[in-house]
Amino acid sequence: MDNLEIKATRRTPDIFFDCGNNLLEIRGKSYPSDISEYYAPVFSWIERYLGQLNDQHCTVKVNLVYFNSSTSKVLMDFFSLLEESVRKGRNISVNWIYDEEDEDNMEYGEEFKEDLEVLTFNLVKKEEN
Repeated sequence: MDNLEIKATRRTPDIFFDCGNNLLEIRGKSYPSDISEYYAPVFSWIERYLGQLNDQHCTVKVNLVYFNSSTSKVLMDFFSLLEESVRKGRNISVNWIYDEEDEDNMEYGEEFKEDLEVLTFNLVKKEEN
C-alpha cells in the first residue's frame, strides 16, 4: 500500500500517512472551502489502511493550530472510524498535540477524548524547539 501525502496550503493541513511505519500525521490549519472534497481521499485511504492493519500499533498525531466547525465534524468522524477499528481488535492511539498557551485547542482535545470510549486518546503538550 502506498503512503498518502497531501501538502499543506493556506487553508488545508499537511497530511502524511506512512503505512510502513504505521504513523498518521495531520498538521497545520484546516478550513478548506469544500471539506467533503478535501477529506474524501483521506477517508478512502484510511479505510483501506485499517483493513490491512494487523497486530501492529498505529500512532495518529493530530497537530492542528486552527480548524473550523466543519473540520471538527470530520475529525469526530475520523476518530469514530479509528474507534470502530479498535473495537475490531486494532491497536491504535491518537496523540492530540496542543500548544500550552492555546487553551481552546487543549479543550477541543479534551472534548474529543470525552466522546470516545475505547480509542486511546492522549493530550500531548507541544515541546519547545
